[in-house]
Amino acid sequence: MPRNNDQPKGKSLRGREARNKHGRGSGRSGGGGTVRLWGRHAIEAALTNPNRDCKKLSGTREAIQQLLDDNDAELPPTLPVEYAQAADLGRLVPKDAPHQGLVLECLPLDDIALDDILDESEGRTIVVLDSVTDPHNVGAILRSCAAFDVAALITQDRNSPPESGTLAKAASGALETVPWVRVVNLARVLERMAEEGYWRIGLDGDGKAVFPSALPTGPVVIVLGAEGEGLRHNVAQHCDAVARLPMASAIESLNVSNAAAIALYAVYTREA
Repeated sequence: MPRNNDQPKGKSLRGREARNKHGRGSGRSGGGGTVRLWGRHAIEAALTNPNRDCKKLSGTREAIQQLLDDNDAELPPTLPVEYAQAADLGRLVPKDAPHQGLVLECLPLDDIALDDILDESEGRTIVVLDSVTDPHNVGAILRSCAAFDVAALITQDRNSPPESGTLAKAASGALETVPWVRVVNLARVLERMAEEGYWRIGLDGDGKAVFPSALPTGPVVIVLGAEGEGLRHNVAQHCDAVARLPMASAIESLNVSNAAAIALYAVYTREA
């Protein structure tokens, strides 16, 4: 175990002191519900997030030193650090996962209440996902949310992936910065959005309107469904409009994360 005070002095990459939990797997480890993150951007964002409870950092000497040098920082003295070879780190993550020499054990982020988001959203765009369960897609959508100043991502608790290393890697740090609200009933949430003055625009390949011409003025909720199945009927019924993206006939549909990026860009440039 290296001594953190042997590291170069500088600002602190934050972490919290706590008992280390061990586990193996694909991002959610076995000890006490901890999450295992990997990759440079995901771990850098987690260490600098004051709301993230970090337990243990493992990495190659080169990768840890590069992380500190690039941030002109030092690791907090309460964070256990273990130097390891790249091959050893590879055993902590899924096969062929690009860990980039860094693996972090941490607790999942605390739940966020919808009311708190609405109090702070100031009319910024909100994204609702209906039964999008692929962690790569949800992570990529979080990344687009960060890029286009989205106030929050909302998913149904039982029809969305858990927080994991795979999702965090796809989000490239956005998991730590974009509020993610899990709810029981999406239809009720969409009703609440309407009460708060939001226009609810669903995206679906069979939509009658064409996006972005369907965009109204005012705050917007973008609602996206799972690939193949699209929006569930009850969710679509709670949208003010269901629109399709204009596409050439050679392609039938887009990956949901690509569709989200296009829609959010259109809303963001409209608002700009």
